[in-house]
This record gives sequence, C-alpha cells and structure tokens, in this order.
Amino acid sequence: RLASLAAAAWEETWQSRQQLQAQQQEVTRLQEELSRARQDGERWASALQRAQREALEREALRGAEQAQQQELIRDMKERLLELLREKDALWQKTEGIDTPMPGPAPHDRGLCSRCHKDFRLLSRRYSCSRLCQGKVCHACSMDFGKQGRCCLICYQQRYPQAT
Repeated sequence: RLASLAAAAWEETWQSRQQLQAQQQEVTRLQEELSRARQDGERWASALQRAQREALEREALRGAEQAQQQELIRDMKERLLELLREKDALWQKTEGIDTPMPGPAPHDRGLCSRCHKDFRLLSRRYSCSRLCQGKVCHACSMDFGKQGRCCLICYQQRYPQAT
C-alpha cells in the first residue's frame, strides 16, 4: 500500500510539474506579448507625440500666415482709403476744369468748329453769337430766339446750371 501511495504521489508530482511547466510556458508567452504590447505602445506614443508636435507646428504656421494676411488686408484697406482721399482731392481740384474753353474757329470755312462735320447743301452753318464767333452746325448749336444761335460750349458757360 505504501508503494501505491508513493506511486500516486509520484504521479501527482509529475502532473504538477507538467502543469507548472505549462504555466511557465504560458507566463513566458504572456510576457513576450506584454513586451510586444509595450513596444507597440511606445511606438504609438512616439507617433502620437510626433503628430501632436507637427500639428502644433502647422497651427503656429497657420497662425503666422493668418496674421500676415490680416496685416495685408489692413494695409490694402489703408491704401484704398488713401487712394479714395487722393481721388476726392483730385476731383475737387479738377471740378471746374472739365468744361473746355471755346477754341478759335477753324480756318477752313467748310467745317463745323466743334464736330468738324462738313457743311453741305442740307447741313446749315450758324455763326456763334457769343464768345467764340465760330461756325457751327445745327447739332452743335442752341437757339436763343431773336438773339440767334450759339455753340453748346458757349451756352454751357453762360448757363452752367442747365447742364
């Protein structure tokens, strides 16, 4: 009976060693997996840090570009205001200049002094009875009734509110 107990104990010991060896192999496999998971985790953490750093750099670059664009817009607005002020100043300076003074009548008696159209049989010539004393056609003259006709430029000078 002692021999059977010893054999049973020996069998139990052998099974326990087999289980222990299987568990040690499992522990070794799990440690390797843990090691690979840690390496993957470190690699992912490194990639995440790199991505965050790149994102921060892009954000800083985008912020700098946006600041430059806002400065450019501000400069363009200021330049536009300067140009508008300059345009207004030039317009005020030239407000009275746009009405041309009547020029001397052309030496050629066959042309209108304003539009330079030939006087023909059907196009009548009129002598301007005001400042320029030029010969003008019907289209380039205004009728003053008994006072005669005058060219449009002389009419505009005499009656500036009519234009």
